[in-house]
Amino acid sequence: MEFLILLIPILSFLLTIVIMPKWIRKARHINLMWLDCNKYKKNNVAGSGGLIVVFSFVISVLLYIAIKTFYFNSRENVIEILAILTSILLLSLVGLIDDLLGWQSKGLSKRIRIILCFVAAIPFMVINLDNNVRLLYLFVIIPVGIAGCSLTFNFLAGMNGLEARQGILLIFALSIAAYFKNYSWISLVGLVMITTLLAFLYYNKFPAKVFPGNILTYPVGGLIAMIAILSRTEKFALFIFIPYFIEIFLKSRGKLEKQSFGKPNKDGSLDLLYNKCYSLNHLAIIFLKKMRIKPTEKAVVNLINIFQILIIVIGFVLFKNSIFV
Repeated sequence: MEFLILLIPILSFLLTIVIMPKWIRKARHINLMWLDCNKYKKNNVAGSGGLIVVFSFVISVLLYIAIKTFYFNSRENVIEILAILTSILLLSLVGLIDDLLGWQSKGLSKRIRIILCFVAAIPFMVINLDNNVRLLYLFVIIPVGIAGCSLTFNFLAGMNGLEARQGILLIFALSIAAYFKNYSWISLVGLVMITTLLAFLYYNKFPAKVFPGNILTYPVGGLIAMIAILSRTEKFALFIFIPYFIEIFLKSRGKLEKQSFGKPNKDGSLDLLYNKCYSLNHLAIIFLKKMRIKPTEKAVVNLINIFQILIIVIGFVLFKNSIFV
């Protein structure tokens, strides 16, 4: 059984690796190309690569359900997994519409995005009806958690590999926590997304051949919240989400209108795009300059990832009694 189950994340990885080049060619053909704003020599990159990530993830998880149901004759946690897939697909649809409308024209309105992301939380509200949870948790915490995480995960973005690497780190941490709380099936679902993101990162790392788009950031952010809710690790998840709370604060200074990009120089370094900081990306540029390290796009992403890893390690220390049971 373990051998068959381990094939699922491998399948998801391979699907993404094989299909992504075809999507890049198709995106170029239909002119779904976005400007790589952190490069001095401007070039356009294929957009909405998250479509293939979602496709590979959903197909692989459905295969897991099929093996579990028809081969091992087990329906345990199938309803919960289907709820995950339903919410992921709904969030992906919102992200795709946002991408097609164009981020430079601001895509969907903020109000519509929030409403649609709340709708995507309905499957999780339904599956918790019989768990004797408080109404506050059912009708407030769950929808706010999923919608909020989906939307804010999209805030810390705009640099090659950043979204994918952050998604890998956060889901990996939560999958470990879920495993030690005896939710191994949740860990497997998380592992499928991790391997899918690793394959995507191969094409999205500096210099990127494809961008993720909101069709990746919305469902990945939503999955982070779903794993936390199902594994009962909400407090741990809130703590390791600290970089995004900082990002929300910085973005709010610019009324959520300022971009996270840097101002590229001919030597590959980045300067601040504005006179003030409106993103962790901007803070990273300042920090690297003070440390007399060349603030390249790769260096900025690495620094943010190191900060995220530090927060995760501290989180495991602080919440070890509730995780390692």
